[in-house]
Amino acid sequence: MKPNTKIVLFLLLLASVVVIGVLHTITPGHMIFYHDTYRRLSYFPIAIGAILYGVWGGVCLAVLSCLAFVPHLFMFWASGPQAYYSELSEILFYLAAGVVIGLISSRENKLREKYKTLSEKLAGSYKRLHEQASQLVEAEKQLGQSQKLSLLGHVSASLAHEIKNPLASIKGAAEILADEVPEGHPKYEFIEIMRSEISRLNHSVEDVLKYCRGQQNHDKGRQESIEKIINRVVLLLEAGLKEKSIKVSIQSEPVNNGFMTDETAMIQVLMNIIINAIDAVKKNGRIIIESGRHEQGYFIRISDDGPGIDEDLIKEVFQSFVTFKEDGTGLGLSISKKIVESLGGKIVIGESTLGGAAFTIYLPEKQFVNNESIQYV
Repeated sequence: MKPNTKIVLFLLLLASVVVIGVLHTITPGHMIFYHDTYRRLSYFPIAIGAILYGVWGGVCLAVLSCLAFVPHLFMFWASGPQAYYSELSEILFYLAAGVVIGLISSRENKLREKYKTLSEKLAGSYKRLHEQASQLVEAEKQLGQSQKLSLLGHVSASLAHEIKNPLASIKGAAEILADEVPEGHPKYEFIEIMRSEISRLNHSVEDVLKYCRGQQNHDKGRQESIEKIINRVVLLLEAGLKEKSIKVSIQSEPVNNGFMTDETAMIQVLMNIIINAIDAVKKNGRIIIESGRHEQGYFIRISDDGPGIDEDLIKEVFQSFVTFKEDGTGLGLSISKKIVESLGGKIVIGESTLGGAAFTIYLPEKQFVNNESIQYV
């Protein structure tokens, strides 16, 4: 109860005591019925005061009621001791009522405070229990994720080992084809792409094997300009683009001296994002690849006219093993995110001007590689 409310109630109780005392005084002595009624009414402010304010409230209002009752006693002074003492005993009952009800009320208030404290402690314990349960569920999810990653590591090591020997044979065959096709030949460019992709794949296999042996690779790959990397990725994905008749627009801002980045890493990132865009758009769809400077470095934005990504699902997109495609592995975007972060950048998902999804890659001017080795698989 608010302090102002307590004061107002006490004043009202005090006023009721005064009114009852005045009624006792102005009512003639022979009107016994009215005096008996006033005596009984006096117990109400005493009881209410004791309930609201405890012992001190009950005693205080009992004393005030006794003082208000004193003028009434003089009416029975001449009636003899028996009548006088009978009225005088009412004062003792007022005091007893104030003390007893006050003690009971004080005890109830103490119990109420005790239960309130216990309730608050119980609420705190429940909150901590809920938080611990949430942490336990999260830890269980992370454990399951770790087990999946561990299994993936074993499978990756086996696959890398099995791929290494056939890859060497393919590389040898590509070298033979390169010797037979002169540089000016129209198909020489495709042979160069084949040799370059074989080299990139071999590099990825070596990274996987090093990671499985507990070795880490902190060295950056060959540096290349963003424009050349974008054009190369589009050329590599040309077959998939033609299959769905997808129109690709490359919009690059002119950058002095060209913005350089890790070629192998950025090819992997762009391929993962653009392949997702190809899968998302319908036939005769559109994809826009923009690039240029931003405040602290460079940006690359891949936009499409597909269905887009729900806001509720954006946080899950970069999680490992989360996929929205029937034949997806759920690793492409999570690996891409780690690669970009290893270069000191970040990936942001938004809505494209075409109505679909837009993946924006921000790279800083000075790029770096984290201590964590990123596998380009």
